[in-house]
Amino acid sequence: MNLSAPTQPAIAVVGAGCSGLAAIKMLSEAGLDNIVCFEKGRSLGGNWAYSPDESHSSVTETTHLISSKTMSQFSDFPMPAEYPDYPSHRQVLAYFEAYARHFDLEKYIRYNTEVVSADKLPGEKWQLRLSDGSSPVFDYLLVANGHHSVPRHPAWRAHFTGRYLHSHSFKNTRGLEGQRVLVVGAGNSGCDCAVESSRVADCVDLSVRSAQYIVPKFMMGRPTDTFAARMKWLPRGLQNLLHRLSLRITVGDYRDYGLPRPDFPVTRAHPTVNNELLDRIRHGKITPRPGVQKVEDQTVFFTDGTRQTYDVVVAATGYKTVFPFLDKKLLDWEEATNIPLYLRVFHPDHPSLFFIGLVQPQGSVWPLSEAQARLVARLLNGQWRLPTDWRERAIQEGRGIEKSFIANPRHAVEVHFLPYLHRLEKLARS
Repeated sequence: MNLSAPTQPAIAVVGAGCSGLAAIKMLSEAGLDNIVCFEKGRSLGGNWAYSPDESHSSVTETTHLISSKTMSQFSDFPMPAEYPDYPSHRQVLAYFEAYARHFDLEKYIRYNTEVVSADKLPGEKWQLRLSDGSSPVFDYLLVANGHHSVPRHPAWRAHFTGRYLHSHSFKNTRGLEGQRVLVVGAGNSGCDCAVESSRVADCVDLSVRSAQYIVPKFMMGRPTDTFAARMKWLPRGLQNLLHRLSLRITVGDYRDYGLPRPDFPVTRAHPTVNNELLDRIRHGKITPRPGVQKVEDQTVFFTDGTRQTYDVVVAATGYKTVFPFLDKKLLDWEEATNIPLYLRVFHPDHPSLFFIGLVQPQGSVWPLSEAQARLVARLLNGQWRLPTDWRERAIQEGRGIEKSFIANPRHAVEVHFLPYLHRLEKLARS
């Protein structure tokens, strides 16, 4: 469907990472060409544009995908056949660059242009204030800048007098040689930091406050996500049983590693996918510790009454769900465990505002961003309509996610990858 220029709505996209690229592609493919994507960096790729210096990106020198290439690639642009099952950050960035070239997306992107603020005007329009001093007005605003850019720091941060850094700033292991390192947090970033640090540090401890499922990258010779996808048609309860059974066979009892054993289903929390952590623990290279109770100078006191002195603390304590360019009076989700969005995209109070990629899937974000953007594009070109009760559904969805996953800010944007993807795809065909 091609729209004539005079009827084209003006659409702003914030961010040229995977979600922003998917948004541009789906909008232009739907005949919506009056698009401007604002990217504050000098290149596309978002989080995958690695820099050895502290930047917007949180990937490290050795980062690889934790979802397989088969389950991560866009639907109409497969990753190169020669890519490994789990590509490196360099390969991922090259893939995004090839995607942008193939679909001629860069003509819509304005690099080195930060959205300083986005103010809502009467008539559901948006006025952006940009870093170049201009203030353009748009009919629609697509927020696609991700949610892994503003670190969440622990309350005891100021009490530690050694070297402190958040996992967001962990780029490589240089400077950790011979050091005593504590990594706080056993999510994906924390386990990666612990594994990499253990290659050079004198000792590495990993503080685990609550039980986590540590999932290997391969199950029965297959990438774990493709293995799990084969069970997608089974009832959720049976899936959970088979997941726990397969992990017990592959990993054993987490308590044998000095880790707490989860007492909840695998799908109730975001899993940690790591092939090396458990091996490094059993080889004495990483020592699990319980949660941090308090910190005095360079001594950390743990909840089991033990203490240890460290040279370096790496806080892998997650990120805040914040959008600095949106007024907190408009939305404030920094500590939210309930985020009311219909289909994780449509805000009940702002029908001209759309979120692309604001999800934490048990899988890859990219296919979900693509499906979300396709739905928004079909809405804007008139090929799809929101249900009349979409605002009520947005509120119900927020509550449903809060009940489906362990209630904390980490899971406020969590989704079950395949059911959510299939739901979006079905609606886009309707």
